[in-house]
Amino acid sequence: MMSTDPDAERKAWMSLLAKCRAPDLKRLWSAYGATPGHSILRAPEVGSVMVRGRSGAVGSAFNLGEMTITRCSVKLETGEDGHAYVQGRDPDKALHCALVDALMQSTASASVRAIILDPLQELAQARQQARASKAAATKVDFFTMVRGED
Repeated sequence: MMSTDPDAERKAWMSLLAKCRAPDLKRLWSAYGATPGHSILRAPEVGSVMVRGRSGAVGSAFNLGEMTITRCSVKLETGEDGHAYVQGRDPDKALHCALVDALMQSTASASVRAIILDPLQELAQARQQARASKAAATKVDFFTMVRGED
C-alpha cells in the first residue's frame, strides 16, 4: 500500500538522522566534502522535552519524564531550510542533521543520499540485525509433552 503522506520521504530521512550515531554521521559528513554555504537560523541549543507514554499503547497518556534534546535550523545560500532535533547534548550532530535536511531538499539530494543517508541506513539495519540475533540467542522454546493419560 502506498503512503498518501506527501512528507513521508522527509520523515524517513529525518528519523534516520535523529537515530544515527554521532560518530557515524561525522565520518560520513567528512566524506561528503565541503560544507555548503549557509546561515544559521537557530544556533544549536540544548533544551528538554516532556516524553509522554501510554500503558500498553492504549488508554490515557501520562508524563513519563523529560528528555534532553538539541535543536538547530539552517538556511542554505540556495534558499532551502533545514531543521533538526536530536536526542542528547550534541550541537555538532544537530548542525550536521539540519544541513543534511536542507541539502536533501536541494539539487544535491542524490549525492547526499548516496554518500550519507544510504550508508547510515545500512549501519542502522546492521545494528538492528545484531540486536535481533542477540535476542534470538536467548530465546527459549517452551513445548508441552503429552503424558499419555487423558
